[in-house]
Amino acid sequence: MNDWPDDGGYGRGPANPQPEGPRRMSHVQRPQVPQQPPRYDQGYDPSFTQAQGTGYDSGYNTGQVYGGAQGGAPQGGDGRGGIPPQYTPRGPGGSGSGPAPDWRKRIKVGSIVLVVGVLAWGIGTYAWAGSQMRNEVDLSKVIERPSEGDCTTYLIVGSDSREGMSAEEKKKLHTGSAEGKRTDSMMILAACSSGNTMVSLPRDSWVTIPSFVGSESGKKYGARGGSKLNAAYAMDGPELLVRTVEYNTGLRIDHYAEIGFAGFANIVDALGGVELNIEKGFKDKKSGADFQAGTQTLNGEQALAFVRTRYAFAESDLARTKNQQKFLSALANQAATPGTILNPFALYPTLGAGLDTLIVDKDMSLYDLGTMFFAMKGISGGDGKSMNIPIAGTAPQGSLKWDMPKVKQLVEQIRNDQKVTVESNR
Repeated sequence: MNDWPDDGGYGRGPANPQPEGPRRMSHVQRPQVPQQPPRYDQGYDPSFTQAQGTGYDSGYNTGQVYGGAQGGAPQGGDGRGGIPPQYTPRGPGGSGSGPAPDWRKRIKVGSIVLVVGVLAWGIGTYAWAGSQMRNEVDLSKVIERPSEGDCTTYLIVGSDSREGMSAEEKKKLHTGSAEGKRTDSMMILAACSSGNTMVSLPRDSWVTIPSFVGSESGKKYGARGGSKLNAAYAMDGPELLVRTVEYNTGLRIDHYAEIGFAGFANIVDALGGVELNIEKGFKDKKSGADFQAGTQTLNGEQALAFVRTRYAFAESDLARTKNQQKFLSALANQAATPGTILNPFALYPTLGAGLDTLIVDKDMSLYDLGTMFFAMKGISGGDGKSMNIPIAGTAPQGSLKWDMPKVKQLVEQIRNDQKVTVESNR
């Protein structure tokens, strides 16, 4: 007795004892596959041939049953058959079965590339700026020099040089058209571990111009006696000015830096102006100054007028030197910032504007120049003091006489890197 259900012959052999002949299977039409080029980033299957890529059917049956998914699972989502895989699956969500990206390695490599790039930019900038410096002053020509002190000292000079200025620029900046050049401002900057000190030397100071060796001729000249300080520069330039300052103060000058009218104004403009608080407004037709009281941003033209004005003040040159110190500190404070130093669009114009007209001694490096600026910045931030050289009264030709006992005490404190306690009475 046969217990198998009658299911139409399925699951049993044929009723006819003779074997069945071959049957012709109906042709199964494969669904057309959208042509897609193999993507190497998605795990390209080497078995994917050009023929498969074009939809070509060779008729070769690999034995795979296309009527249903292997393992009984439907492939197309509808149970009507599926497409043989053409790409190597890359894990859940298509993320791939290959190794995951090593992000720590990528970050490390990226960091190295960034550091190398920054170093290359810094070295290139340093080399370029160093090549632009005008190392023209030879301090080895200065004779009978004082011994070195514990601080680094700079003689900073603002000259009335009109080098490179057009007639229109001279008119705009109210510089006049005098030939040659003279000192318009002079100050000693002492960079010390005990605190930085900026000491202005009024150009009308009455000093002794000592014997010297001509910077060009090489001849030795005798002392010229009493004269105004700015006369030394007019006689034989920076070398004699350094010699005169050292002779009258006893303080050795380590470095010299000088900038003319045009360079000063160009630096200010390259920085986009300098913010300054003017406590009391003033006007001066000769310098072109016209300022209201309050905090304001000065452009190059206004800055030059501010530091040159003397006739608007009762103290004349003494008041002007105070303004010069104040502005230079503000200028350094704005120039020596990350926003300027690390920004090539600010750094290069600033360096280009200043280095073309900045004259320094032959031993001064770009590092020394940077140290000078940061020392001035420190003074504006309260790390040190600014003052006029102590004055005792008047002298011939309407000049100013130094208070020599106080001057000697001031110099001694700077030489020994002591905190400056000397106060100026003017």
